[in-house]
Formats: sequence, C-alpha cells, structure tokens
Amino acid sequence: MAIEVLIIEDELPAQRLLKETLQEIDIETEVIACIGSVQSAVEWFQKNEHPDIVLLDIQLSDGQSFEIFKQVKVNSMIIFTTAYDEYALQAFKVNSLDYMLKPVEKDELQAAFEKYNQYNKQFIQEKNSTVDFSELAALIKNEKQEYRKRLLIEANESFFHLPIEEIALFYSMQGITFAVTFGKREYPLNFSLESLKEQLNPEIFFKVNRQFIVNIQSIVKIHKYFNNKLLIETKPKSTENIIVGKDKTALFKQWLDK
Repeated sequence: MAIEVLIIEDELPAQRLLKETLQEIDIETEVIACIGSVQSAVEWFQKNEHPDIVLLDIQLSDGQSFEIFKQVKVNSMIIFTTAYDEYALQAFKVNSLDYMLKPVEKDELQAAFEKYNQYNKQFIQEKNSTVDFSELAALIKNEKQEYRKRLLIEANESFFHLPIEEIALFYSMQGITFAVTFGKREYPLNFSLESLKEQLNPEIFFKVNRQFIVNIQSIVKIHKYFNNKLLIETKPKSTENIIVGKDKTALFKQWLDK
C-alpha cells in the first residue's frame, strides 16, 4: 500500500521538486494534496482523514506553519522541509522530529520514509503530542535572519536562478507577482508580495504599498505628491505610479536615511 503524503509548501517550484523526488525513491507514495498556506492547511485537516506523512515548510504565505498545530491536532508524521540550518535545527532533534534542508535530496527523502516504516501510528501520535512547537517557533524567530539570495525562475520550460541583487523591484498585478530586473526583464513568481517581504533584506528592499516592493538602488528621485504622499521614480521606470502613502512616508524616509 502506498504511503499517503500531504505537501504543505507555498512555492510551486518547490512543490513540483518534492513530487518529482518522491517519484524517484524506492518506496511507493501517493501525494494526496498540495497546500500553500496555514489557513488552508487547517481547513484541510479539519475536513479530511490525516495522511501518513506531511512534508511541511516552516514559512508559508500567511505565517509560520507552527500555527497549524495551535488550531488542529495532526495525527501524521511531520517532516519539515526547511531552509533553516544550524542552531534552530537542534530543537528538531531534541523533539525527535525529522527534517530535511532545502533543496531536498533523494537519499534524505528515502531515509525519512524508511524511518516512517519503522514507526507505528500510535508512536507518531504520542510524539506529536509531546512536541513543543512554541519552542521551535521561538528559536526560529530569534535565529539570525538569513535573507533570500536568489529566486528560482521558470521560463520556456526550463529553470534558472536569478540573484536578488539584480532585481530592481517587485510588483503585483491581478493577483500575480512579478520581479523586474535592472536589465528591464520581467518574470512571474509563485508567491505573494507579502511573503516576499519577509524573505528580503529590509536594508535593501522596502514594501511601499500593496502593489510594490522597491530596491533602494533602483530609486532615482522622490517627488512630493498630493496629500502628503510621495511619488517614487525608479530605473527601470515603472509603467504604474509608485506611490508611498502618507501613513508610510515617515518610515520610508527613515529607511532612506540609514
């Protein structure tokens, strides 16, 4: 019988990579669903029979995945797929949780599923009930923040990595997020502007409104705008006006003046 797997991951390329890697291991698995947010995961667990294994990213589009366990009891084996390393991961070992660093390797995934086959359901449920997820969340929060250095871009049925320093701005249009490079190239992304904000170095990037995140190096000039707002002129030039609302002008000026 195939091992049922639920993937909770907010980045589509990472979801696809996990599914492809699962197909390569020597254990029969069935991915029953892919979910990208805390809220949708909670709703899914409330309505469905819990799978054998959950592959769970820590940072989701609407918050840390630890919030899931505050709202619902999960009776599956939890395997974290995370970009965090070193100090924070010691807590995972102490709590007898399994974890894998991104990008997930075939051999690691194989070993994790073999470990699952050694456990019984009662043992897994007891382990989940004793894990202090608040401790894990606190350690992750207090760990020195590592900001995103590159993005995986899908174009013309292939992938390549785009260094963050080459991106002048991000914008959202009709529910889709785009990265715009200093070379005037645009690429669609698979996560929200708010999710990006948490992954970017705040010394370099600033979310000026619901539609734009700008790189400080892209700012050419700042104009006074009506009603105490600011109009940002960037290079490359945006097709839409980039307006800093009056509620953010003071914070924006502080950011520029650091």
